[in-house]
Amino acid sequence: MIEIPAGTNVKIEYNKTTKKFEVDQRDGKDRIINFLPYPGNYGFIPSTYSDPKKGGDGDGLDVLVIAQSMPTGTVVEIRPVGVLKLIDDGESDYKIIGIPVEPELQIVTATTFAALSEKHPQLLKIIETWFLSYDIDPAKSEGWGDEAEARAAIVSSRWAEVKK
Repeated sequence: MIEIPAGTNVKIEYNKTTKKFEVDQRDGKDRIINFLPYPGNYGFIPSTYSDPKKGGDGDGLDVLVIAQSMPTGTVVEIRPVGVLKLIDDGESDYKIIGIPVEPELQIVTATTFAALSEKHPQLLKIIETWFLSYDIDPAKSEGWGDEAEARAAIVSSRWAEVKK
């Protein structure tokens, strides 16, 4: 589920209560990222939950979809190719990196972390640098995981798994 289209600076989040996409607020003001725009389409994986009891942030699992800019509210099937493991405010804040499954939506054709690293090594550096630099309270990186780690993070964050 895309919340923030690639190339924009407005921090949009899905409000579970109102069931609407809203501009995130910080100190009563719209949250505008005063840095480079989002390097991909940013959102969450539906039916997932980063459980605070397990160190998560209480939201759906974050995903950065590498593709042309997609409107807020777009649902796109992705192939997880990696995971950037961050700690933000003492909480796990993993970022799944996804490539659209539909070939016509792909701008990067890697299907594994090894292929992504080999074909586009600077892309990984850009993504990590962006997430470590865009906010006034920087996160800390615990490195990258491959597609298997990304899938494992998704499975362990599914609502059915959380409720067990």
